Amino acid sequence: MVPQLRAWHEKYASEGLTIVGVHTPEFFWEKSQGKVEAAVKNLGIRYPVVMDNGYAHWNRFGIRYWPTTVLVDKKGEVRYQRIGEGGYPETEAVMRNLLAE
Repeated sequence: MVPQLRAWHEKYASEGLTIVGVHTPEFFWEKSQGKVEAAVKNLGIRYPVVMDNGYAHWNRFGIRYWPTTVLVDKKGEVRYQRIGEGGYPETEAVMRNLLAE
């Protein structure tokens, strides 16, 4: 998932795409900001990643599984949600349509 997000960030950021990674920990040892910062650096992630230790974003978007991709339009409306890895061509097609709006 991370390699695809990095690629989309590089490809579409200039067209207005904003990727925000949301780290919602499954286990207590995943709550460390230092560990998340190190992982972001090690994975070469150049888009922002927020910590969701209190599950605010998780609950706001009704997420129940890792990973979940959510596409939000310019008005703040959820327009697409996909659970799990894969489906990248479909996700990118929706993304391109949203960018064109």
